[in-house]
Amino acid sequence: MTTFNTRCPACHAMNRVPETRISENPSCGKCQASLLDGAPLEGTIANFSALLTSDVPVVVDFWAPWCNPCVGFAPVFSDVAEERKGEVRFVKIDTESQQQLAAQFQIRSIPTIMVFKKGQRVDMINGALPKSQFEQWLNQALVK
Repeated sequence: MTTFNTRCPACHAMNRVPETRISENPSCGKCQASLLDGAPLEGTIANFSALLTSDVPVVVDFWAPWCNPCVGFAPVFSDVAEERKGEVRFVKIDTESQQQLAAQFQIRSIPTIMVFKKGQRVDMINGALPKSQFEQWLNQALVK
């Protein structure tokens, strides 16, 4: 059985999730919070491909801690993740610590936001947006 590790968005405990159970809404072994909904997940080379294979659309924020627009956009991304839990999965990938993923997706500027459906990229945008514009763009991307 193939598994991946992910950090709980509530208590930050590490959890091992079987890839076959990704669509069953797994919960944290420590605090019982939902692992894959309601807050952006930390994307890594170890878990990203499994997250993309989900039936749920995936929105990815490629960012870096030294990037002021990225840091400013983080609360917008988190708010929208909470509002759309259950319908869309949100993932944040730190391009500094996950350089292999940044190279794989040819990230040239940050923040870069991508939307995936069934593992395929359907849309992408560069730059931080206000919440209303981000929601408008996301709504359009999700119908593609």
